[in-house]
Amino acid sequence: MALCTFNGARFLGDQLESYLAQTRPPDELIACDDGSTDGTVALLEGFARRAPFPVRVIRNDSTLGSTRNFEKAIGLCSGDLIATSDQDDVWLPEKLALSEAALAQEPRPALVFTDAEVVDEDLRPVGHRLWEAVHFGTRAQRRVARGRAFDVLLRQWLVTGATMTFRAEYRALVLPIPGIWVHDGWIAFLLGAVAPVALVDRPTVKYRQHPDQQIGARKLGWRDLYRRAREVGPAHFRLAHQRFLLAQERLCSSAPRVLDPETLALVRRKVAHEGRRLAISESPSRARRVLWALDELLRGRYARFSPTWSHCIKDMFL
Repeated sequence: MALCTFNGARFLGDQLESYLAQTRPPDELIACDDGSTDGTVALLEGFARRAPFPVRVIRNDSTLGSTRNFEKAIGLCSGDLIATSDQDDVWLPEKLALSEAALAQEPRPALVFTDAEVVDEDLRPVGHRLWEAVHFGTRAQRRVARGRAFDVLLRQWLVTGATMTFRAEYRALVLPIPGIWVHDGWIAFLLGAVAPVALVDRPTVKYRQHPDQQIGARKLGWRDLYRRAREVGPAHFRLAHQRFLLAQERLCSSAPRVLDPETLALVRRKVAHEGRRLAISESPSRARRVLWALDELLRGRYARFSPTWSHCIKDMFL
C-alpha cells in the first residue's frame, strides 16, 4: 500500500484502523509524509509499532505536493500489487480482497478500481456514490466490463486513487508522474492503453468529503454544471492539451507494450481534439468558434473524446 499524508491527523486514525480490519491483510504500508506540522507523523509512527505487517514511515525533506509524493511512495513499494490510499477515507473490510480477486481474472488486468460510498466528515452517507458523482453510468460501466476501458478513459476521468490497485510490474511505465497530472488519472490512462482494466461495481471505501480535501465527489446539479462550464476557459484546455501530449509521449516511448495498434492513433486524435478545444476557447471570433466546434462534432470527436457531445454547445456559446 502507498499512503500519502500531509497534516491529516484529524482523520488519519480512522483510515489506519481500517487497514487492520481488512479480511485480506496488507503485506506492507509505505507512508510518505509531505512535511506535516500536526500530529500526523506521530500517528504513523505509533501505528508502525503496533501493526502486524511492516510499516515504513518516510518524512520528505521538502514539500513535494500530492502527485510527487505518490510517485515517491509508489516507487518504494515492494509488493506485486500496489494499492494507493488517501489519508482521510475509511476502507471497507473487503477492499483488498475484492481488488486482488479482480486482478486474478483473465484476461489479466493491469489495474482495478471500485465504487465508493460518499460520506460527510462524520462518515454519514450523503446520498450518492462516487460513480454517480463522476457520471460513470451503467453504459460506461458495461464498456469497461467488456474490455473497452480505454474507450471510456479517452472521454472521461473515472478512476479515483482511493479505490485503485495496480500491478507493480507496470511501475516503469507510469513513473515518473508529470507534475501537471493527478497520479490516479495518469496511471489509469497509461495502463488502460497497454492492458485490460477491471472494475468492482460495489463500494470498497467510505470516501470522506470535507473542506480541506484536494479533490472531492460532490454531485452537481444542472445549475452547478452550467456555472462550471461558464467558468472553464483557456487555462483549463491548455492544461488538458499538455497533459495528453505528455501521455502520448510516454506511450510512444513504450509502443511495444501497447495492446492495440490503433491505440496510439486514438491518443493522437485525442491530443488533436484537446488542441482544437484550446484554440476554440482562445478565439475571440464567435463565428470561428462555432465553425471549429461544428467541424469537431461532425467528425465525431466530441462523441469519441469528450465526456458528452453537449460539450460542443459549451465550446460554441459559453
